[in-house]
Amino acid sequence: MAIIVIAEDEFLLADMLASILEEAGHEVRSAPHGAGALKLTRTHKPDLVITDYMMPLMTGLELAQAIRADADLANIPVLLVSGAQGNIGRDNPEYFSAVLDKPYTQAMMIRAVDELLSHSGSS
Repeated sequence: MAIIVIAEDEFLLADMLASILEEAGHEVRSAPHGAGALKLTRTHKPDLVITDYMMPLMTGLELAQAIRADADLANIPVLLVSGAQGNIGRDNPEYFSAVLDKPYTQAMMIRAVDELLSHSGSS
């Protein structure tokens, strides 16, 4: 079981994603914006952070930059899930471990999560 932090400002999407991940056996913490997700990340030291791009208070890119700038968090994989800004993630591999474009299937999400967790040594 991995601890996963989700940053997603659309409640229904965050709830759906949390359900998918919890059914797969993971512990999930969610925040409606990057600033909240950064606080959760600092508190829980998750195995993975999944973030949307466009959010209030702090974008997914700003969240990923803050994680990489913190020595205690820098090795946590960050998955960008975005409908229109996927290219930003692909153009910034130093911040994002992977990019998953919306819309995605449940199988695609689980596969991406499993791959990132296996590379980081978490499960």
